[in-house]
Amino acid sequence: MSTSLTDWKGVPAPTTQLIEGRYIRLERLDPARHGDDLFKALQGPGADPKLWDYLPYGPFPERSVFNDWLNNHAASSDPYFFSVIDRSSGEVQGILSLMSIVPAQGRIEIGHVSFGAPMQRSPKSTEAVYLLAKESFALGYRRLEWKCNNANARSKYAAERLGFSFEGVFRQHMVVKGQNRDTAWYSILDSEWAAIGAGFERWLSDENQTESGQVKTLAECRG
Repeated sequence: MSTSLTDWKGVPAPTTQLIEGRYIRLERLDPARHGDDLFKALQGPGADPKLWDYLPYGPFPERSVFNDWLNNHAASSDPYFFSVIDRSSGEVQGILSLMSIVPAQGRIEIGHVSFGAPMQRSPKSTEAVYLLAKESFALGYRRLEWKCNNANARSKYAAERLGFSFEGVFRQHMVVKGQNRDTAWYSILDSEWAAIGAGFERWLSDENQTESGQVKTLAECRG
């Protein structure tokens, strides 16, 4: 159960600059240090062609426009962006953020998830979400959200695989790139995090874990 709210006074906004993991580390987005690798990972020849389908921006064929996008992200405190650095290679392979941050109510979201092809369906992508979830609950947030276009099957699958509970669909929630967006909502509550976090940690500590095993372990931790 959640702790008593009798003396609830809210929680701090995120200010973390560095979060260390096993496979990756998260660094506060710095376009000067991270820009070249991010452009290669997200927009280069080997980039995922479907990466931008459901995001409200991109693709970025021109580097100058990509730089403006990164600079805007880096200057923002909500969304609060992190670059994902592969520990073995030192390459920046993706970004994601904490967003929709409401410290007074203890509500926060993981969003703007943009992972390059080397991160997708790998321990690195799982660990990036785990580290931000862990940070959010360590700061005292009561509710962690995940939202996506209801047509985005990959994001919905990821949310469910990572232990988020489906809460419903906001119909005609937005207009994005000239198209209607129905938004699927997911959440993890602070009362659920101990079990879900333990499931992440078990999986991430297993050298021989496979993608199918990943699905099983993180799904089981909800039960």
